[in-house]
Amino acid sequence: MRFEDYSPLEDKHYSILDPNGQVITEEDLPSLLEEELVYLYRTMLFSRIIDEKTLSYQRQGRMLTYAPNIGQEAAQIGSAYAMEKGDWLVPSFRELGAWLVKGVPLKNIFLYWYGNEWGSYMPEGVKVLPVSVPISSQLQHATGIGMANNIKGENHVVVAYVGDGGTSQGDFHEALNFATVFKAPVVFIIQNNQYAISVPRKKQTASKTLAQKAIAYNMPGILVDGNDIFAMYSATKEAIDRARKGEGPTLIEAFTYRLGAHTTSDDPTKYREDEEVEKWKEKDPILRFKKYLQNKGILTEEWEEKTKKELEREVTLTFEEIEDKSDTLIEDIFKYHYETMPPHLEEQLNDYKSFLEGGN
Repeated sequence: MRFEDYSPLEDKHYSILDPNGQVITEEDLPSLLEEELVYLYRTMLFSRIIDEKTLSYQRQGRMLTYAPNIGQEAAQIGSAYAMEKGDWLVPSFRELGAWLVKGVPLKNIFLYWYGNEWGSYMPEGVKVLPVSVPISSQLQHATGIGMANNIKGENHVVVAYVGDGGTSQGDFHEALNFATVFKAPVVFIIQNNQYAISVPRKKQTASKTLAQKAIAYNMPGILVDGNDIFAMYSATKEAIDRARKGEGPTLIEAFTYRLGAHTTSDDPTKYREDEEVEKWKEKDPILRFKKYLQNKGILTEEWEEKTKKELEREVTLTFEEIEDKSDTLIEDIFKYHYETMPPHLEEQLNDYKSFLEGGN
């Protein structure tokens, strides 16, 4: 693909697969092995099953507020699969598929949404920042990591995610500006799921596309079909390769749709019509990829049913492992942030211990 063929000022989506799973552009089809395609589809299924079961746990009062990812699997998994092991992933809070690709254990994901401090702890070698709830603040962290990579002479790339509403925050613009000025190796991915919480995209920005916001900062920008896993992979890989060669950052708008609620505290029926949701269900990224794999003779219904049962069992067992055994210890709030606890936190921890012992 060539970014210059897709002006961010035009409403022209970069696509490889159409909604029926047919290849639009053969020359852009990525060279992925059959086992890679199966892995990608399995990870999409895993993400969907985690979402569905976690929503059920939350409704049963067994989980805290949760932000579902249903409908955005291709935008996350396709882009994250283009990353190398040493690259950094900087998420907001709706990047389940990307976390799975980058090796974040499901147990950690559940711990986070369960309210346990150790849910933000990443295992050694998993280069993923913790969830960032303040909108767009993570993008400045991403730019900082990219600038640090340049200073240290490391050849790693940072991939950072934000929602469409986040593009109206000052942090978004500051991060893009600094990234371009200092040629930070960062790929910014906007998951445009059409709603900034309950506000439709058209009411939070008048820009024709979100990708066009790249122009002000003199970086490439492209509008991609976010429900097309191949298009997301190819566009992100091109951007990552560009960043790794020292050519600076790129902005990708993944045009997708949030089929579920913003979080489990949200009621989307108050601000959007069911008819709109039904139309987007026809563009379901999992269904699209499934049709492609079936046409290629790679996927069978028997394999899918067996795999779904295996994944459902894994989700159930993992959740049961943490349930009722994962209350946060107050000491952990002080301990897990730093390799060596700084003096001011050590003082506060001692005060807490003294309080428990009945001291003043």
